[in-house]
This record gives sequence, C-alpha cells and structure tokens, in this order.
Amino acid sequence: MRKIIVLSMITLDGLMQAPGGPGEDTEGGFIYGGWVAPYGDEVSGKVVQKEMQPTDYLLGRKTFEIWEDYWPKHANVWPGINEGTKYVLSTTLTSSDWKNSVFLDSVAAIKKLKQSDGADLQVWGSSKLIQLLLQHDLVDELRLKIYPLTLGEGKKLFGNGPIPAAFALTESVVTPSGVLIACYQRAGEVKTGSVGA
Repeated sequence: MRKIIVLSMITLDGLMQAPGGPGEDTEGGFIYGGWVAPYGDEVSGKVVQKEMQPTDYLLGRKTFEIWEDYWPKHANVWPGINEGTKYVLSTTLTSSDWKNSVFLDSVAAIKKLKQSDGADLQVWGSSKLIQLLLQHDLVDELRLKIYPLTLGEGKKLFGNGPIPAAFALTESVVTPSGVLIACYQRAGEVKTGSVGA
C-alpha cells in the first residue's frame, strides 16, 4: 500500500496559494505570489532537496497544468520529475503530452491507487485535492513548512475542514529565517479528556 504525503508551504493563517512566484496563481485577485522567497536559506534548501527525490505524484488539475508547462523544460532543477508518474485528479483532462501522466476521475480511483503497490504519492500544491483527501481520511503524512507571516484571503490548506484526526509530530526543524518545518504522521483517532484531571 502506498502512503499519500502532503507537502505544503503555508502561512500562520494556513494560506497556501502561490508560494513560488507572482504569476503562479492569481485566482481571486491574489496579489502576494512568491511570498516564500524572502525566507530561503541553506536549511530549507536542504529539506527541499530531500523532498525532491524521485517518487510518484498525486496532483489536482490546476497544479498539474502549472507543472506541465514548467517542469519538462526545467528538469535539471528537479531530477526525476519527468520520470515519476503524475496521477491527476480531473473530470475535464484525460490526456497530456507530458510523459508518465495518468488521469483519475474520482475519490474511488484514488483509494484504489493508494491500495496498489508502488512508490509513495507526494501531493504538492493542489489545495482542493488536499481538502478532498483530508475529508476522506486518505492523508498519511503532512510535511508542512510554516512561514512566519499572515496573508488573509486566499486558498487555505484546511479550507473546508478535514474529518477529525490525530497526527504525531515525527520530526521538526526551525530555519534561521524562522520557518518551522514539521512532519506529522497520521496517528489514529482524536482523544479527549479533562485538563488537570
């Protein structure tokens, strides 16, 4: 069985829209594209390099379209990105010239893929897909880079509210620029109790 691993750069208020650059995603009039740039340092660079090891990917349609236009021409930056299988959840796209692209049309197809043998599935970007995965309890791991700023309106990691779930912190580091990088693995059901009891 494969793990589904969400990798996301978020603000303190949970926003994940357009971290990479000004033109990346302006939907809804978003004007802060490229908000991660001031926080780059050697520590975060090493973490990203580790995350970019060859694997397979599970993407939403919009993220796939951004990647399809960019990564085939910049594979020297991300070795293995073209060879990894890109599984895309879409009801409108059914094919691509980008090699190793496979299209899925339902949560049931994702569940079947998760049960198959193969590399773990990394989810990058894809805010609506992540919310859908969380609602169906399909996320095994959250690898979050939490940046010390708030941006208000925009696409959020937990926009529609996931099902209640517990996660365990398995590793963390704080970069010199103040970014908290934390890995959380799914850890069963939510437990409750009384404080001080």
